[in-house]
Formats: sequence, C-alpha cells, structure tokens
Amino acid sequence: MLVPKFFTTLKTYNKDQLYKDTISGVIVGIVALPLAIAFGIASGVSPEKGIITAILAGFIISTLGGSRVQIGGPTGAFIVIVFGIVQNYGLDGLMIATIMSGIILIIMGFLKLGTLIKFIPLPIITGFTSGIAVIIFFTQLKDLLGLKISELPSEFLEKVPVYFENILTFDPATVLLSSVSILIISIFPKITKKIPSTIIALIIGTMIANLFQLNVETISSKFGEISNTFPTPSFPEITYAKIYGLIGPSFTIAILAGIETLLSAVVADGMIGGKHRSNMELIANGAANIVTPIFGGIPATGAIARTVTNIKNGGRTPVAGIVQSFTLLLIMLFFGQYAGMIPLCVLASILVIVAYNMSEWREFKAQLKMPKSDVTVLITTFSLTVIFDLTIAIEVGMVLSAFLFMNRMAKVTNVGIIKREFEEGETESFENINFDKNIPKGIIIYEVNGPFFFGAASKFKEASRIVNEDIKVMIMRLRNVPAIDATGINTIEDFYEDCKKNGSVLILSGIHTQPLIAAEKSGLIDKIGRNNICGDINEAISRAKEILNY
Repeated sequence: MLVPKFFTTLKTYNKDQLYKDTISGVIVGIVALPLAIAFGIASGVSPEKGIITAILAGFIISTLGGSRVQIGGPTGAFIVIVFGIVQNYGLDGLMIATIMSGIILIIMGFLKLGTLIKFIPLPIITGFTSGIAVIIFFTQLKDLLGLKISELPSEFLEKVPVYFENILTFDPATVLLSSVSILIISIFPKITKKIPSTIIALIIGTMIANLFQLNVETISSKFGEISNTFPTPSFPEITYAKIYGLIGPSFTIAILAGIETLLSAVVADGMIGGKHRSNMELIANGAANIVTPIFGGIPATGAIARTVTNIKNGGRTPVAGIVQSFTLLLIMLFFGQYAGMIPLCVLASILVIVAYNMSEWREFKAQLKMPKSDVTVLITTFSLTVIFDLTIAIEVGMVLSAFLFMNRMAKVTNVGIIKREFEEGETESFENINFDKNIPKGIIIYEVNGPFFFGAASKFKEASRIVNEDIKVMIMRLRNVPAIDATGINTIEDFYEDCKKNGSVLILSGIHTQPLIAAEKSGLIDKIGRNNICGDINEAISRAKEILNY
C-alpha cells in the first residue's frame, strides 16, 4: 500500500502521544547533531551539509515514509561512497549522483521492489558493512591522533604506509582528548541511557579544549564558521557524460539506501510490534535524495541508531521525526556558530565508535564458519570494499553470489535414467517408484529432480547422450521439477527434435503448473502433442505401450 504512515497514524493521534513524540524528537535531534557534522566532514564536504541533510531528509522520510518511527539522515555507510564521488567528480557530481539515486529508489518503490532487497545475500551486506567500518576507522586516525599529515591519500593501500611513516608526529593533547571522549562514549551508557553519551562527550571534550586552551584542531579552524542560514536551492550542470559516468555510483547509493532503510525499518518493527510499508519507504528515501542535494545535502537513508533512540524515548509516530528535523533547524539557526568550537578529535572519537558498532565483527566471525561459497562472497566483498570501492564490491559480490547460487542449484538438480527393464534385478536409486515395472523394450524413462534451469540443462544433455539403444519412446518424468526457465524449455525442444530425427516419440509425465505454462507459451506442448502430455508415470507408460502397439 503506497500510503505514508504519517497519514495513517493521524487517525488515532492524541495529546499524550504528541508529548512523547515531541520529547523524543528533541532528544533525537540533539543526538543527530554531532553525527550529522561528523558524517559531513568524513564524507569530504563541509559540516553544515551534514546538518542540512539531517534536517531535510529527516523531515521527508518521516512525512512520506512507510515506517512509524524511522529517523532519516546521513549515515556512516555513505561516507566511503560519498568521499569517493567528491574526489572523482566534485560536489556537482555528488549532487547529480544523489538525485539519480533518488529517482532509482522512487522507481523501485513504484515497481514494488521493496521486498526484493531482502534477497541480497547476508555475506554481501556483512562484507561491505565491515569494510566500510574499517575505512571509516582509518580515515579518522589523522584527526584522532592529531598526526601532522599535510595531505592524506584517498586510497586505502596508499593511506596505510603514510600513517606508518607519520605515526610519531602524534599530538599528546589530541590523543588525550580523543581517549577521554572514547571513554565517555563507551562508559556513560552504563551509568544512564537517558542522556546520549555522544552529547556528553561533545560537551565535555569542547569544554576541556577551551578551558585549558588546548592547541587542537576544531571545526572552525579547519572549515571556518558553520553557517547559521539555510541555503538557497541550486542546480548542477547536467550533461550526458556526467550521467553516464555516475550510473554506477548512483545505483550503489540507491541500493545502499534501500538496504539500510529497510533493515532499520525491520529492526524498528521488532521493537514496537509494527509492520512497515517497504515500497513507501523506498519512495520516501528517493524523494529525500532528490530534494536534499538541491540544498547542498548528501545522500541519506533510514538511520538504525537514531531510530532506536527514537523508540526508546517514546517516539511512536512520524511526528517524532518531524520534530527532530525542526530541532536541528533551530540549533543550526541559533547555535550554529558555537558548533565551530568542537574539536575534530572529539568528532573522530564518535566516528571510531560508529565504525566499531558498524563492523559487526561477531557476525563476521560467525559467518567465517559458514559454507565455503558464503565465506568466499564475504571475504571478496569485504576486501574489494576496503581496497577498491563500494561500487565494485557490491557489483562483484552480487555477480559472485549469483554464480555460486546457480552452481548450488545445479548440484541440487539431478537427472537419471530409470532402466528399460528390471528383470536383471537392478537396484533402483529413485524413491517412491509406484508404477508397473514391466516396461516393454523400446521405452526409456528419464527422471529430472529439481529446478530445470540453465545451470542444470547440461546434466540432462549428458544423461540423454549415454543411451545408444534403439529407443522408440522417450519418457521425461518431471514430477519433481517445480520450475523451468527458457534454457530448460529449449533443452527439451532440442531433445524433442533429436527424438524426431531418430523416429522416436517424446512423452512428458507429471509436469507441474509453472513448467506447463512455460511450455504452453513457448509452443512446446503443441510440438510434442497434447496426447503425449501425461498426468503421471502410469499414464505415460500406457501411452508408450499404445504407441508401440504393445
């Protein structure tokens, strides 16, 4: 159903829920502030672009989304892809790619493809998520330790040796402040969860830096003052060359946004006992990613951490997400200039914790014990994400998963020959054979078990070649074939033509609905003859005897 949850929840809305949503929205807005700034800086853009994204995307995703409690905005998962696009295509390229990803998401929503994202294999999701976590960690080491590096390479393999060469240039004051921030973020939730630990770390870290006049880098010293005015819309110059070059990154952003927002919605459903509308959620994310970049924002999606914070603080309708957006807007307009005092090492500490939580190292470790094919996909996706980029990792991961899946399915499908006669006392390997074993000479039965698709077609071709006898009737027993594809149909057609050349008749036995419809549409049924399509093996053998005048 393509109706936003916002309109559904208004039907039973009351003052008590308004109070809870307002309190939750304010708290989430405060929590989102340091994350939005940190994600913006780490993505290679200015801090206010992260805030703008949280404001606009948060409002649009809450208003149009398919979840009651989803909080939208920039997330750590986008840092890698956004940074790469900015480096290679500039801010205009990022704007175009984000808008294109929004269009893709809206198309996916209207085509009702929301449920298909769940078919992306878990090893791919875990692989690129863990890979992103590693990259985020390494990108923050410079600010975390205060290393004296004039220009840090963007590529991971180039970045590592630069860190080793400059590790002794660390700043003691920066390391101390980073350590204090990480300890606060890690330990404070054990004391109380009512006040977000990131906010406490941000306040204490900023106070320490200013009270003791620590010579640490701050937002304003690196980026200048954060603007306290909302930007006007601007549009990039769009050319065919730019669109063509950004197709890959756009799809990566769209897939990543779709995966993350729907995963977040599923987690939220489990916590509140609700049910989100996946296709509406994709459309809302698409709209957010079209509008946000026009005002200078970066890609956005549903944010799991902020959504959980919303739920734990009593938010139960999209109003909480809308309040969160207005809270951030007010902070930006009236207190934006003070955000420039925040030390970069404190923001780096927040992102290091974000990276740790994203790493899913326990899940990664558990998946290493899975079948070799899954481990291969996991390691490949992880390695490509870290060494190259997320676009390549997802593309290769999906292709590799598809091939391994086809290989696995091909192994599940088997083709065998039921002997022409059983008078020599052969042991039959097929189960549940309930038919007359007195099969006349000139008849042979093939049994196919499992999906008959292009991965398994070669098995049938192999089995059909080993018979060199003078066969007059070929029976294909398809009772255990739940599905067939174009290659499977074509293989049967080829087999039929071979039978025709050899003067033999082909009979299909026990064909199910999907294979029957596919065969009907392709014209195969008319070629073989409807009287040669039998409901079960006994009927097929009777038909064969009739052909042989037995």
